Amino acid sequence: MTTLTRRGRRADTGKNADKRPDGEEDSSKDLGEEDSDSKDIRLTLMEEVLLLGLKDKEGYTSFWNDCISSGLRGGILIELAMRGRIHLEPPTIRKRRLLDRKVLLKSDTPTGDILLDETLKHIKATEPAETVQTWIELLTGETWNPFKLQYQLRNVRERVAKNLVEKGILTTEKQNFLLFDMTTHPVTNTTEKQRLVKKLQESVLDRWVNDPHRMDRRTLALLVLAHSSDVLENVFSTLADDKYEVAMSRSKDLLELDPEVEGGKAQAMEMIWAVLAAFNKS
Repeated sequence: MTTLTRRGRRADTGKNADKRPDGEEDSSKDLGEEDSDSKDIRLTLMEEVLLLGLKDKEGYTSFWNDCISSGLRGGILIELAMRGRIHLEPPTIRKRRLLDRKVLLKSDTPTGDILLDETLKHIKATEPAETVQTWIELLTGETWNPFKLQYQLRNVRERVAKNLVEKGILTTEKQNFLLFDMTTHPVTNTTEKQRLVKKLQESVLDRWVNDPHRMDRRTLALLVLAHSSDVLENVFSTLADDKYEVAMSRSKDLLELDPEVEGGKAQAMEMIWAVLAAFNKS
């Protein structure tokens, strides 16, 4: 589980640094047309999370970050829900909590994204259905059941990075780390990353509405995923101290809301709150 930290743990950007309810979205809006800031490049939530976590020049995420892998899997579930492919089963007397309700298939129409479609096939083929928390564990490979290791999505970080390379945002290089060579993906389109960072900064500063249900859903989802992936600090690290404190305080207030309460409100997107609840419990 990640935690919101203060300026003392501010991200180092130098060379030696580390580090409407589900299904109501129109599935034709496959790349999140709520986000009108970027009209030329459409990124998935997974691509945005990885981009926020990458060191621009070095092209890799912090070696100390052990949260981003599961965060990317949570992003896959939210992305599929936003595209109208999956949703949570309706609440019942026995299953009211978000984490008790199963993920159900709504449409198996391919999205065109390999990772999303691979996950969609797993969800379609699984009987009985699984919960959000279980799916995050299965897709990450964190399961003791050898019969369910087949659900693990492998090389997710590298595959998402390759998508960003194809979209002209990253490039591919090789770096030597004494005992081994590692493929890295430095940022080449800094404008796109800066746009993404600015959008998140403004969402908790100039455009702050103090109500998650009035926020753009993709922005809300990205804030949740950035926190769950332990890369939210990267978003605010360039702010002046006074604005940094405001951004951290408002983010903390938002991310410490009760997912069960917020997910039960009218027009709430349950999958976002279910993913937050899963990471809060882990």
